[in-house]
Amino acid sequence: MSFSSEIKEELSRQISTARHCRLSEIAAILNFCNHVWEGDESAFSIKMHTENLAVARKYFTLLRKTFNIDMNVSVRQNKNVRGNRSYDVTSYMDMAAVRHILIQNLCCKRAFIRGAFLASGSISDPEKGYHFEIVCNTAEKAEQLKDMIGSFGMEAKITTRKKNYIVYIKESSQIVDILNVMEAHVALMNFENIRILKEMRNSVNRQVNCETANLNKTVSAAVKQIEDIKYIQKTIGFGQLPESLAEIAELRLEQPGTTLKELGQMLTPAVGKSGVNHRLRKLSMIAEELRDHKEENLL
Repeated sequence: MSFSSEIKEELSRQISTARHCRLSEIAAILNFCNHVWEGDESAFSIKMHTENLAVARKYFTLLRKTFNIDMNVSVRQNKNVRGNRSYDVTSYMDMAAVRHILIQNLCCKRAFIRGAFLASGSISDPEKGYHFEIVCNTAEKAEQLKDMIGSFGMEAKITTRKKNYIVYIKESSQIVDILNVMEAHVALMNFENIRILKEMRNSVNRQVNCETANLNKTVSAAVKQIEDIKYIQKTIGFGQLPESLAEIAELRLEQPGTTLKELGQMLTPAVGKSGVNHRLRKLSMIAEELRDHKEENLL
């Protein structure tokens, strides 16, 4: 089961005790479900079609608890490649009863956003990325939903995809907030656990990469130092060097993998890391001068 399906399954089992919130959620499902048919004016028949059992179950339960109406539920096997089942919930009511509901209370806005997500929303697996979206078939609906989400302190954005308008959130912290608004508390905890683990892994990876880079830099520097020291030894020998430089040159050849700090502690008297680094840089400068002098003689 996908992460979106898990959330919808959780939300399908939450039924608001307040009638006005149930009306708001019904209104959202009818407004955002792309497959709603109205019958003739005399029968006021509305058929809601979905391939998600959780959505069908939630819609049926909301209608049963909110209105005293008759309903029919039909299930059929689709002939597409996936062979999914689809569900039709047919009710006999005037759609105007929920179409023009004025939603002002925060609790009703929560219910409306929840219904909109059930009808046409999705969220990516947090293991792969952070993306929450609700598909709207008109710009007006998208702006209304964006403003409603904004009333909870979140900044949703709108983009287009084919003929639809997509209200989306990409910030992981705001996806946590929208899950809280919809009261998907189990999904919220799962999302947070995954997010924390990902951040820990990323932090460890950054630290390992940093340490690896520093190690590579240290190794490269040590290799260059040894090359320079060996060149000095081959050309003029250590006897031509000041005692302090000759001492560190011999020690570096004996201890090629030792850190500068450890090298300094081996000297008599002991020298700090910066002091060792200064002496090794002096040796590198001498080696470069010797190489330049050799090239001038060849010319």
